Amino acid sequence: MEDDSDPEQSSWAYLPDVCLRYIFHWLDDRDRSRAALVCKKWSCAMYSGSLWRCRTITFYSQPSRARTLEFQSALWYTKKFGKYLKHLEIKLSNPYNTLFIKKFLVIMRSLLSHLGKCNSHLVSLSIKYLELDCLIWKNVVRAQFIKILAAFLKRMSNQLDYLNLKGARITLEEGCELLNSLSSLTNRSFISEINIEDFFSLHLSVYSSALFHQTMSKFHSLTILTFNYNCISDELLDILREHSSHSLCTLNIKCHIHDPHGQAVSGRSWANLAKRAPKMNVNFFFERVMKHDHLARILLVEIPVRSISLRSCYFSDPEWTMRPTLTNLLPAYWHGLQKLTLELNNDHELLDDELLQLILSCKRLLFLKVWAFLSISFMERLLQNRAERKCILTTIKARLSQDDSTEEERLLAGIYRKFKYLIDSELNYFVITYPMV
Repeated sequence: MEDDSDPEQSSWAYLPDVCLRYIFHWLDDRDRSRAALVCKKWSCAMYSGSLWRCRTITFYSQPSRARTLEFQSALWYTKKFGKYLKHLEIKLSNPYNTLFIKKFLVIMRSLLSHLGKCNSHLVSLSIKYLELDCLIWKNVVRAQFIKILAAFLKRMSNQLDYLNLKGARITLEEGCELLNSLSSLTNRSFISEINIEDFFSLHLSVYSSALFHQTMSKFHSLTILTFNYNCISDELLDILREHSSHSLCTLNIKCHIHDPHGQAVSGRSWANLAKRAPKMNVNFFFERVMKHDHLARILLVEIPVRSISLRSCYFSDPEWTMRPTLTNLLPAYWHGLQKLTLELNNDHELLDDELLQLILSCKRLLFLKVWAFLSISFMERLLQNRAERKCILTTIKARLSQDDSTEEERLLAGIYRKFKYLIDSELNYFVITYPMV
């Protein structure tokens, strides 16, 4: 019973609904349920749809009591308020045995069945790192899960706008079955964003599959597509040009050393797609694909590249010579490259001059991240050129591998003082030294 004579209690009693919902937004499930007991008005706020539009459920393989309660609470509230859900994220935290996977299957069957019946608002679904090729996924359990997920995607296909199945690691046939579920009702899908990075198992030459091409031809409004280079072919680029060129804005392409990437892709196919999709930008992420001849086969001049990331992942190989890549390949993107990430073990190869020249030639380069063996003088020269407006970098992040990091740290501190006015006012700047191992 509210007492109007109490000014403090009265102010809470007359708190506008929009403010009350905002407060509830920052509370976890347990605190929300407790707050809902205060009065009828607060109880009504608990049932505001805006509070339940987003939900993340994490499955812990070795749960503590606190994590178990947190998971049970999230699951219960998802079922109770599932009709309001617009964005659902499912996370698996290091699944380690078959028993856990079987439990996960039972819960997902119940959860997806409930949402399929009560929800008409879900636009975003993310289930990352399923790793269905692991031994803990027995054949029968994996087949059941894929069947359950395919049925759910089919039911939600008319409303889903975003699907993230990164790291699923499934066979070509299973992957195409899931993707086909999005178009099974009308034989077309108008979903705008799909993340199928590491979706297929390692070593699969997806680019040569007619089944994959047939599946991708059913997507007619893709805006953002994230996938692996082992899916790229002239046929796929032609399919994207024919069906999604009016909407396509971003291609995020990962190329891993263990994924097939030796296929021949025509520069003309890239040029035709870029011409029909003028808003399209391409972001490349290379992991341990560092040899110049491999990169030259992939990085064609016709591709509208916006971002490139080259990561050696702490591996070192004398055959990974980066100089020709920096001097011959990457300058071709001088007019469009905005973001460059280099994580290299290049202790056998000095690249200061080549990298600086590349940066100065890329007129739209805004972001630079370098984890590499570079001299401290490189950073001073880079900042001097930035101060003279010879480049437009706004973010500089560097970890410079050095033999004597103590002395180099002193020099680096002096460079920071010299350009402090520039760094503090115009740059997102983080530069440290790191001892070579």
